[in-house]
Amino acid sequence: MPAAVECRDLRKTYDGKVEAVRGLSLAIQPGECFGLLGPNGAGKTTTIEILEGLLEPTSGEVSILGRSWKTNARELREYIGISLQETRLSEKLTVRETIELFASFYTQPRSTDEVLSALQLNEKSDALVGKLSGGQKQRLAVATALVASPKVLFLDEPTTGLDPQSRRQLWDIIRAFQGEGGTVLLTTHYMDEAERLCDRLAIVDHGQIIAEGTPADLIERLGGHHVVEFALSGNGHLDNATWQSLPSVDSVRNEDGVICLNVREPHRTIPALLEKVDQQSAQLERLNTRQASLEDVFVNLTGRHLRED
Repeated sequence: MPAAVECRDLRKTYDGKVEAVRGLSLAIQPGECFGLLGPNGAGKTTTIEILEGLLEPTSGEVSILGRSWKTNARELREYIGISLQETRLSEKLTVRETIELFASFYTQPRSTDEVLSALQLNEKSDALVGKLSGGQKQRLAVATALVASPKVLFLDEPTTGLDPQSRRQLWDIIRAFQGEGGTVLLTTHYMDEAERLCDRLAIVDHGQIIAEGTPADLIERLGGHHVVEFALSGNGHLDNATWQSLPSVDSVRNEDGVICLNVREPHRTIPALLEKVDQQSAQLERLNTRQASLEDVFVNLTGRHLRED
């Protein structure tokens, strides 16, 4: 069975100078929810727009369901659903009219009532788009993508700016689509979203994939099992190399005076840490431990948090 979405050595250069995508390759299997993560300007949106057929790559190959945009563009439009970062819909149409309009673009769309029910928009079917809340508008944007009965769903930051309840409603919709055999390519600025929804993910920086795998694998390989965070007062101003030398420490980072240690065995690290603090006549202002997360992996790889500007 061919990959649902595949690209090889994808490159996109603007004005012959700016390399937005630099030799990116990935393969997404049918039925997967695949996440594409990266800081602003990393090349995520350029990549996803090339895969969607909205941008021409400078070089490289793209295959969707074993077909090429160069030779099967009209056919592929029937097979994919797209929800962009920002979808501008006519505010003078009702929710039902909007879905029916998008349904008219396809040869075998889902019924409007079915889509309204799936997106929990039944009660708003006769409401004007301009009167909807932010969460309802976002669900409607996804509805316009799902009405095509797509096999592959592209979602570019679908929950940005939504309240927690609206985010979880969209998560349920994505899981339901995947449960029916659909394939999802998702970009997001929320690490918890990626961890909960994605079977696999790739972290992109400077137009290249710098890590790829399941969330658990990436945490295991690049983040350590646990994080010990602490801050010192008094004379405690040791450099990172001192903390790196503590037992079971994989990596160290300093975030505005808070030292973060990625460790394998905190029961070995913490006693040695306390001894080192005591030797320096310093005092602990804070000390806590937690499980390592995708956010830790991301910071270790890119040197910044995902939601930083």
